[in-house]
Formats: sequence, structure tokens, C-alpha cells
Amino acid sequence: MSRLPDSPETTTARHDVPGPGNDTATDGAGGAPAGGRDRSNRGAALIATAVALPATVLAGVLAFNQFAPDQPETEPNSMTTPTPLSTAPVEMAAPALAERPATVCRALLSQLPPAIRELPQRPVTAGSEQNAAYGDPALTVACGGPAPTFADTDKLWLVNRVCWYGSEAADSTVLSTVDRETTVTVRVPDGYDQPLQWVSPISETIIATVPSVDDAPTGCRPE
Repeated sequence: MSRLPDSPETTTARHDVPGPGNDTATDGAGGAPAGGRDRSNRGAALIATAVALPATVLAGVLAFNQFAPDQPETEPNSMTTPTPLSTAPVEMAAPALAERPATVCRALLSQLPPAIRELPQRPVTAGSEQNAAYGDPALTVACGGPAPTFADTDKLWLVNRVCWYGSEAADSTVLSTVDRETTVTVRVPDGYDQPLQWVSPISETIIATVPSVDDAPTGCRPE
């Protein structure tokens, strides 16, 4: 499926550090070291420089502090208040079901978990015996809808012994069972990664409440 994650690539940068040099300063003809008097003169100059340097640095710091503009105090970072998750009923259609699928759907809905992963269950506007919703944005579970249509070459996904066909909608991935006598359809919003992982928590409930068909598609068989 298009929203399944790809393997990340890792790039390692190497930083080459040059080695230290071995430069040697020489003085006088032929590269010979400087004589004693020159050495004394340089020593006196170094002492004078060492004495004068702190005074110069101090004067520069005082001048900078005098003429630098006042810096505004750093304002503390304001904490962003998280947006509360909606618990309002989720709008879902509730088509009329025949007696058999209605019975199967009631069994399924009665055993669905109170949460799918970290998404708590929410009420629905219609068909509470065949529809369920979780989280915000809402992940929805609909029982008894039309079976999906797909080609023999389309890929099917076997997740915890339940076989699914997946398709992309405008803002979600639609997963529908293809090996059950009553179709179960799960819509996973685009904000949730790896759509197949969101149907895994309800696989056992589907197996326990929705009978499988004898003529499941070839792609539903474990390899």
C-alpha cells in the first residue's frame, strides 16, 4: 500500500582533521637562531606587550558596554495548550441490513474493544449496532456494507488471519475484509501511520464473531 513506510536511509559524514605542522622560526643568516642581544630585546618587548594587553582589553570592554544598545530581556517561552480531542458523535451512515448480517454485526459491535491502540471509542450518529468510531480524527469501523471489488492481480493483506483489501480515499485508507460472510470496513485517517497496524487489534474479535467464507480469494492464503 502507498502509505506503508519505506526503510530510512542513513548518511554518515566524515570530517577530516589536518595534522599539526612542524614550522620552526629561525633568525639571522643561514637560518641560524638569533643571538643573545636579540633574545633580550625580544624578551623585553614581550613583557611590555603582556603588561599593556590587559589594559587595552579592559578599555575595549568598557567602551562596548557604554555604547552598546540595551538588550531586551528574553521573554519566557509560552506553553502551547494542546487542543482537546473531540468526543462528539461521529457521523456515519446506517444502511438497512438483512437479518443474518444484522445479527453478525451486533455480535461484532458488542465485542469490539473500548479503545484501538491509544484511540478511545466515540459515539456515532447512527447504527450503533453496526458502526463504531475511535479517536480524533475518527477511525471508523462499519459492519455490513458492500463487499469491495478488486482485480485478481490486486494485492490483499492477511493480518492476524483476517484478509483485507485496501484502497486510498481522499483523506483515509479504506480497508475491507474479503474473507468474511459479512464485510467489515475500517477507515484509517491519513494522520495515522501504517494503516494495517490499526486493524490488527480487532482481528481476534472479527474471527470470533464474523464467520469466514469457504471461497476466500487466493491472495488470502498464507504463503
